[in-house]
Amino acid sequence: MTISAKPSVEGFDSTRKFQLYGRRKSKPLRPRQRQLIRDLLPTLRIATKPESKIDPLRLFAATPTDVWLEIGFGGGEHLVSQAKGHPAIAFIGAEPFLNGVAKLLVAIADCNLTNIRIFDDDARLLLEALNPSSIGRVFVLYPDPWPKRRHEKRRLFNLETIAALHRVMKPAGELYFASDSPEYVSYSLRNFLIHGGFELARQPHAWQAPPPGWTVTRYESKALKANRQSAYLCFRKSS
Repeated sequence: MTISAKPSVEGFDSTRKFQLYGRRKSKPLRPRQRQLIRDLLPTLRIATKPESKIDPLRLFAATPTDVWLEIGFGGGEHLVSQAKGHPAIAFIGAEPFLNGVAKLLVAIADCNLTNIRIFDDDARLLLEALNPSSIGRVFVLYPDPWPKRRHEKRRLFNLETIAALHRVMKPAGELYFASDSPEYVSYSLRNFLIHGGFELARQPHAWQAPPPGWTVTRYESKALKANRQSAYLCFRKSS
């Protein structure tokens, strides 16, 4: 295993197990963003090799009380808010979209946050590498629902990924999921129930309201302005 607080910029081997869908970059980066990608990201990036395992506690200079993971952090608003509000907890953000990574780096630098590490590749690769029962909480907020039937295989919450999440989460660990796509919520709920390793921590009557202390993301703001109702679910790993 090769894990370092200052891993190399190459990241994963070029031979990919998973096909990564969606954009990797859109608008040109601003000068400061480019500078942070060059200088700060290599000190925060999680790099590993195929078949290696990651103990997330070893990624941080000070041993955290727990490690939480956000998959698809977008612009990083929620991740930064959580990291600021829980300084004793370590956070891993997984996001392959370079512009989102750049925005997060600006916030990390401006807020002087030391409890965030970044995985800027496919989160499924990270889930394969993490040690079992090493993550206390997972956030998946407004993932791409891939609404077309032929794209269903691209959805995050398929049975294979749910099994990987179950493996890396601690007993009684919680997974928070938000979406404004009723069809994707139904699809995800069905697969979690089929898997059988999770129980509902929030009952259906509470799904229309976010949990206490919720941070509204940029995408969620767009959904609210468009009058799209969101669902806020929480799954707890069964003991």
